[in-house]
Amino acid sequence: MSSGQNSGGLMSSAGLVRYFDSEGRDAIRIDPKTVIAFAVLFGVLVQIVSLTI
Repeated sequence: MSSGQNSGGLMSSAGLVRYFDSEGRDAIRIDPKTVIAFAVLFGVLVQIVSLTI
């Protein structure tokens, strides 16, 4: 590798470090089933509203 090229190793891993660092005890935890249920209910609500308009 030439000295003029930047491999970006440190820069590309910075986001992962922040992501894994944020999984501490004080982080907000949401059950995946809750997210799926909310998405399904939101989709049903959108369908109901689109039928009434």
